[in-house]
Amino acid sequence: MYEFNLVLLLLQQMCVFLVIAWLMSKTRLFIPLMQVTVRLPHKLLCYVTFSIFCIMGTYFGLHIEDSIANTRAIGAVMGGLLGGPIVGGLVGLTGGLHRYSMGGMTALSCMISTIVEGLLGGLVHSVLIRRGRSDKVFSPLTAGAITFVAELVQMLIILLIARPFDDALHLVSNIAAPMMVTNTVGAALFMRILLDKRAMFEKYTSAFSATALKVAASTEGILRQGFNEVNSMKVAQVLYQELDIGAVAITDREKLLAFTGIGDDHHLPANPFHQGIR
Repeated sequence: MYEFNLVLLLLQQMCVFLVIAWLMSKTRLFIPLMQVTVRLPHKLLCYVTFSIFCIMGTYFGLHIEDSIANTRAIGAVMGGLLGGPIVGGLVGLTGGLHRYSMGGMTALSCMISTIVEGLLGGLVHSVLIRRGRSDKVFSPLTAGAITFVAELVQMLIILLIARPFDDALHLVSNIAAPMMVTNTVGAALFMRILLDKRAMFEKYTSAFSATALKVAASTEGILRQGFNEVNSMKVAQVLYQELDIGAVAITDREKLLAFTGIGDDHHLPANPFHQGIR
């Protein structure tokens, strides 16, 4: 019964993470997280984002027997899985040092285990990229499985380092199952949010690309005939119909070649630019 109640409390904590992740998915900050790249801005964003999640996982944790039951592993593992071993190690180090600063019987073991969790996520990232399976990086199953193993490793590290051993064993017997379940589910759901956002982004990108190709195919034959007022009007009409916009204007350096849409009653082709808008 105690473990079940602890699971419920940790799930409440995890829900805070997921709400924040969902809100982030509505901003441009989330876009770099949807890509596997070696670019420094992407790495930096991964480090900052998941270090914050790592620290929050400790702050929102539940104090139990001179230790803290937490969801810190989500930030460490996700940082490594999405950013690679260097980012994962740095996220783990940041979260680990923060945990160490709070003291307690498991301070040292939790610091070490958090670093290991970040490195473990980064190791899996490197293996998947090397094997050409970058799609698996964004798999909720992958995220959940790594986090489960990472939490198992953390419990072993606590038993190896924390003293007195009897107290460490008693602590692990109480928090192991709740933390493994909660962190595993949390990491998988976090990745699910990321994956859904990525699918939506790719859908919009594909739609825009399809429209651009359709416009190019429709105007290629017209442009081959020369770029004059008659052909410019044909191109403008194609753009107006395909892009669902208010108006389309085509000009050269001196005059309006074509105009269609809102305002076409007074924006007439062949008229020179007004001095104020040159």
